[in-house]
Amino acid sequence: MTATTEFDRKLYTVVHPLDDDPEEKVETENLGPMRMTTTVRLCLYALRVYLLLMSGMLGFRVLQLAGIIRG
Repeated sequence: MTATTEFDRKLYTVVHPLDDDPEEKVETENLGPMRMTTTVRLCLYALRVYLLLMSGMLGFRVLQLAGIIRG
């Protein structure tokens, strides 16, 4: 007794973006500002703090390498 399986074979056509029909663009003039949830707002604040911290550390290291700050 042998086990047989059938596979669903789907054929997909690959179209290069340059050869495809152009998409209709979305009008963004009538859209208002997006509402952010509390989680999104906290994540963006955390990202801002992280980027400021990393920039400060980079600036400190550059000043150390330049010999302006002794550490």
